[in-house]
Amino acid sequence: MSPARIISREEYLLLAKVAEEAERYEDLITQIKGLTQTYGALTIEERNLLSVAYKNMTNALRSSWRVVDSLERLEQSHSTGRTQRQMALTRQQRNKIERELTDVCKDAIRLLDDRLLLNVTAGEETVFYYKMKGDYYRYLAEFAHQQERGRFSDLSLAAYKFAYKHALASLEPTHPTRLGLALNFAVYYHDVRKSPERACHLGKHAFDEAVACLDHDDDSSLQAMRDSMMILQLLRDDLVIWSGEMQRGIECPPNK
Repeated sequence: MSPARIISREEYLLLAKVAEEAERYEDLITQIKGLTQTYGALTIEERNLLSVAYKNMTNALRSSWRVVDSLERLEQSHSTGRTQRQMALTRQQRNKIERELTDVCKDAIRLLDDRLLLNVTAGEETVFYYKMKGDYYRYLAEFAHQQERGRFSDLSLAAYKFAYKHALASLEPTHPTRLGLALNFAVYYHDVRKSPERACHLGKHAFDEAVACLDHDDDSSLQAMRDSMMILQLLRDDLVIWSGEMQRGIECPPNK
């Protein structure tokens, strides 16, 4: 009996791309896990595929959770004519989504801790992976019950702080990874810590530094510059909203 043939790196990548095209994100993650178990560190293309897969899976689940959570809140605050049994079924559906979302987030964090962060190189790769870790702990903090919310919030903050400190030391202010980190870190302060002041302070600092460097950044590729401009637009939009909240003295709205 001939030994099992080892799948080449190129074949893993091909299968991952096919899975992405077919929007089979669990399959994509499986292929990238197999690739890193066999060949070690991921290339930029491979890690971007992995990030896209986890992001699409969690975005769909977070959207579903918000819908069901809103329905449940509506049922609790208004007389909707639903029976206790019907309300219990709605709650069960929310709990089911929470379990699925928890599994995906913890799977991403486990892959980071057990493999991807073990041999990470200094610079952009470190920022990318620690930002990713902060993101998935943030998602867990968004819907976790009270006893776990604080722990996930602290773990997210620690990851974001480490990534941001590293980004300030190693990446240009216009680098898309540094800007993406600043955007998500600011969202963390707004959505999880309920502090539009901290969110605005961090976001405005990152925005102003990047804008000041735009005219002098001749080393970035066209695609990187496009990515940076898109993130700057998102950051500016959020700053407008958060500044408005501060002026009106209102509390942060529920998690986005």
